[in-house]
Amino acid sequence: MKPFIYHNPTKIVFGKDCVVESLTSELEQYGKRVLVTYGGGSIKKNGVYDTVINVLQEAGKEVFELSGIMSNPRTTKVREGIALCKEHQIDFILAVGGGSVIDCTKFIAGGAKLPDGVDFWQTFFLEHQPVTEAIPFGVVLTMAATGSEMNNGGVITDWETQKKLSGYGPAIFPQFSMLDPTYTYTLPREQVAYGIVDMLSHLMEQYMSTPDDDNVTDSAIEGVFKNIVRNGRKSMENLEDYEARSNIMWGATLALNRSLGLGKDQDWMTHALEHALSAFYDIPHGAGLAIMHPAYLRWILPKATDRLMRFAREVWGIERGTMTEEEYALAGIETLEAYFREIGAPSTLQEVGIPKESLGSIAKSCVRYPTAYSNLSVEDAQRIYESVFEK
Repeated sequence: MKPFIYHNPTKIVFGKDCVVESLTSELEQYGKRVLVTYGGGSIKKNGVYDTVINVLQEAGKEVFELSGIMSNPRTTKVREGIALCKEHQIDFILAVGGGSVIDCTKFIAGGAKLPDGVDFWQTFFLEHQPVTEAIPFGVVLTMAATGSEMNNGGVITDWETQKKLSGYGPAIFPQFSMLDPTYTYTLPREQVAYGIVDMLSHLMEQYMSTPDDDNVTDSAIEGVFKNIVRNGRKSMENLEDYEARSNIMWGATLALNRSLGLGKDQDWMTHALEHALSAFYDIPHGAGLAIMHPAYLRWILPKATDRLMRFAREVWGIERGTMTEEEYALAGIETLEAYFREIGAPSTLQEVGIPKESLGSIAKSCVRYPTAYSNLSVEDAQRIYESVFEK
């Protein structure tokens, strides 16, 4: 394993009724003026909004709100939140939602500490400066997918320039995250499936990287991966199976709290390929990953044969028999792709409405960088997109 330093200050409060039982005490050390951030209003339909607001009011907090945070959160919404924080001198932000709400909140929190006239997008995304100061914030999680509830990174889209980029910083770890699996029960089946894809893809980005030597990180990834696959199936059969939903909720957090990438180079090229797609067409992130991850694994198979054979054996339990090395490696990829289809995720770009004539432009905008197994050119990226346009 390669040398590493690991630090994660986020406190996790997990379990049924944890918000009602613990949110008040977690808020005691923070100021009175709280900004609640959330999405399109589903939390008002399922009762989560009322629960959170009641707790805040009983705790004596002055509540402000920013609603309408969209999936693939945009720069315009972050700027709206920054303006609210500065106008009302917000002491604390509470993100109530999934990864999009949390990511947006992270850069609202960081952007609000920038001097007037200094833009968060230019600073944190185009110049890649880390967020070193931020308004403290916490999370009430309502969707298991991104792991943003226990890490210090996030992704924002600038729709005007069709760029979807990542930012990070030591100041944007949540102070706490509350994970009540019952808060995920009312998610549409499609969103549950996309969340499962996302968390499995996070594991793959870390697993499909050097060093290839046997290490505890690889074994841990394999164990979490298999658990999510099992409980993902159970969740799709019964959206209110508490054991299944609690396992995939914690699995999603573990998949990207940075502990399962320790000692590894990590890859993240599949995410770069997907980010370019959703920056142009605003497709669900999990849908894009379900299409792109098997395609990228096929592309790197000649250089990653040993790793993909291990994936087939240790994760999917496939016996090699008379298969060649290439056939055995491909069997693991095909099983992954079949699982994505089984839970209802797409497998072609045509299914999500992306026209073939746009693939060249998307490939040119894709952020490309050398990884353990690839160093894509624009033409390579376009070929990967074309390989999954239709089947």
